[in-house]
Amino acid sequence: MTPDKAARVERIAHVMDQSVRLPGTRIRLGLDGLLGLVPGIGDTLALAVSAYIPVTAWRAGARKRTLLRMMGNVTADWLIGLVPLAGDLFDIGFKANTRNARLFREEFDLPPQDP
Repeated sequence: MTPDKAARVERIAHVMDQSVRLPGTRIRLGLDGLLGLVPGIGDTLALAVSAYIPVTAWRAGARKRTLLRMMGNVTADWLIGLVPLAGDLFDIGFKANTRNARLFREEFDLPPQDP
């Protein structure tokens, strides 16, 4: 496992889930939550980016159990995200990419990195 792959996973998770703080709140959201607001195609575009983390874990030799958990996170994020409004709120709270970055770190016994 190269450190640059782990750092890239962390950056993608940050951009997709936590890159922007809503003014006056402690709520953080990212590109995933914003793309989810675009009806029809937004959640699918976010899915395409979110798939990077499980694919990187697979290429690095992650166990099947970890890969299944990652794909479950991505799938739940996509399916529930398709529901108007409730899905958008779920996207903001669930943070599938952050969960997957944590699974990635745990799988390869890596310390957390700043994005």
